[in-house]
Amino acid sequence: MEKINNVTEFELLGFSQNVEVQKACFVIFFLFYAINLVGNSLIMLTICFGKLYRSPMYFFLTYLSLIDLCYSSVTAPKMIRDLISERKTISYEGCVMQLFGVHFFGSTEIFLLTVMAYDRYVAICKPLHYVKIMNWSVCNKMLVSTWVGGIIHSMIQLSLVVRLPFCGPNVIDHYFCDVHPMLKLACANAYVAGVVDTANTGTITVGCFLVLLFSYTIILWSLRHQSKEGRRKALSTCVSHIVVVIIFFGPSIFIYMRPDITFSGDKMVAIFYTNITPMLNPLIYTLRNSVVKNAMKKLWSRKVVLQK
Repeated sequence: MEKINNVTEFELLGFSQNVEVQKACFVIFFLFYAINLVGNSLIMLTICFGKLYRSPMYFFLTYLSLIDLCYSSVTAPKMIRDLISERKTISYEGCVMQLFGVHFFGSTEIFLLTVMAYDRYVAICKPLHYVKIMNWSVCNKMLVSTWVGGIIHSMIQLSLVVRLPFCGPNVIDHYFCDVHPMLKLACANAYVAGVVDTANTGTITVGCFLVLLFSYTIILWSLRHQSKEGRRKALSTCVSHIVVVIIFFGPSIFIYMRPDITFSGDKMVAIFYTNITPMLNPLIYTLRNSVVKNAMKKLWSRKVVLQK
């Protein structure tokens, strides 16, 4: 049967229909996004000009900041604009592209966090073989694999939506386009698509989360044999990663491990992995990382000297 698609645009309900709440949310999320842009850009510049990228840890951290910038930019600008707009609409094509972007950058970040955990495992548990194991060829292959994995996952998610007909209604009860809210609007039985979405996203999210938990358990267990100073440095790095993992994976698992069911609170939960975590990553990694802080101080001192 030929696909019929009469919907050319969707309306996003957003967080609230209350004008005062929308104004408050506008200020809050505008500040979040500004901090995200400045913080992640500063980390990338610091690692680049401070030449910290020669270390695999900071090499991956650079791309984590880049992904965070792109990830939040897929939803935040549109969400912020809608908070002060009367018509909160998005074209069908724009909605599909937003869905692709959310899942592409989201899954790529999941894979990258897993790779970063492996890097810390090798550095702490096999320090004598670290340089050999985490050579540049391996690092580049790992990085490419995260992007390829993100593309494959997002293409599967995209295929679940574009093959379905939409003939009305066109109101999405969310602040961005995602698979489950869109499946509810399809003019066809979307049960199979919902199951595939849950299986695909859920497997990736839970699978990587379990790998991360296992990795950090081994790391923390191995620290008992190290010196007090060695434990302090290792814990400083690992705690940063663990905090990011909990904040990012917790809400993601809550949203995507359920069947085709949505709750009114899903929008607030989604804020954590689409906007708050990308904003917190620079703060978490900077505040607990003396190397990055020292590199920032050197760059700032060099800038002051040049200005004089």
